[in-house]
Order: sequence, then structure tokens, then C-alpha cells
Amino acid sequence: MPLSFPCARRFFIFDLDGTLIDSKDDIALAVNLALTQYHLPPLPVSRVAKFVGDGVQTLIERVMREISGQKADPDRVRRMIEVFKSNYEKHMLDHTTLCDGVIEALRQLSWAKLAVVSNKPEKFSRLILEGLGIADRFQVILGGDSVEKRKPDPAPLLHAMALCGCEPEDSVIVGDSATDVASGKAAGIITCGVIGGFGECKELEAAGCDLIIKDLNELPKYFF
Repeated sequence: MPLSFPCARRFFIFDLDGTLIDSKDDIALAVNLALTQYHLPPLPVSRVAKFVGDGVQTLIERVMREISGQKADPDRVRRMIEVFKSNYEKHMLDHTTLCDGVIEALRQLSWAKLAVVSNKPEKFSRLILEGLGIADRFQVILGGDSVEKRKPDPAPLLHAMALCGCEPEDSVIVGDSATDVASGKAAGIITCGVIGGFGECKELEAAGCDLIIKDLNELPKYFF
């Protein structure tokens, strides 16, 4: 049966990159610093942004394939990941900002339970949310290394629900990519896509997203 909005939900699970934060410049900076250390050519920010969303390993594998035109050696990928992480930890808050509408949306959802589920490592996710002053608004913060599987698998969403004592019928995932939508659908929850992040509107539509909004300011009016 088609969903009807506004509808009752009390638990909102947010993706991080491209949903709550605009982090593309700092991710690209850390990638390009790693490439420079290996005497490889840098990539445009817009190109690096296309590779974000499925965790650090996949990001680096995609970057290395872009540079070489072929699948990278696993040992080289592993070394590059460590260099990237070291660089990113130093620069993760150089240019990263909250996305439009985040503060207002969190204020209007003061009655709800909130979580962050990212494919970024949990340590980095927490440090960024703390640095931007909104970490204490979330009951749960999970990264791509918090549970055995990461999005698009439903495992991290189900874990977040369990930690907050919520069921699928209580819950919504808010994200900017088809990965978030697939994870939400697998978990049996409402999926809300936000335009303007790392994904595109057509990607969210093709994934069968239940609701698509322009920025987070719009989110609260669809739920109570």
C-alpha cells in the first residue's frame, strides 16, 4: 500500500556524508595527498566525490582504478588506505560544514530519537560530528566498522534500531544515495532521499526512494 504523508515515526537514522555534512573537499584533499605521496597524479574534487559512499576501502579501490585503468594490487590498496586515513584525520574539518537545513531539522525533530549510520569509520564520524557541535543530538553513531557489515546491508540500521529500542515501523532512513535507500528497504523502513549530496536525484528515484526532499529543512513536515 502506498505511503501517505505526513505519517507517524519516532526514529530517524541519518547518513553522514552528503546528508548531514558537506565533506567532499576534505575527502578529496586527503585522497590527493595520498596520491602525491605515492607520486601519482591528483584527481579533481568532483571526480573523487563520485567514488564516495561505500566505505574507505571502496573509495581507494575506485581511485586507484581511475588512476591506473585497472584493478589495484590489494597490498597497494591497503597501504594507500592507511595513508589516506592518516591524512584525513588531520584534515577532516578543514573545509567540512553542515549541509543546508541540518540545524533547523534537528531542532524541529527534538521529540524524536536520532542516529547516524555512516560507511565512514566510526572514529572519524564521531570526531566530525563533535567538531561541528551536533554529536550530542544523536543517541547512536555507527560507522562502517561498527558492525560486521555496512550499508547497503541492513545490519547497521537494524543494530541502531535495537540500541534505541525501535522497530522498523518506527523508523526512517535519511540519505543521499542509492546505498542508503537499498539499506533502508532491506531493513523494512521508510526511505527518504536528500538531493544535493554525493548521489543524484535520478539515482534515488531509480532505487525506489519513498520520499525525496531538497534539503533537511523539509523533513519534519512529513512526520509526526
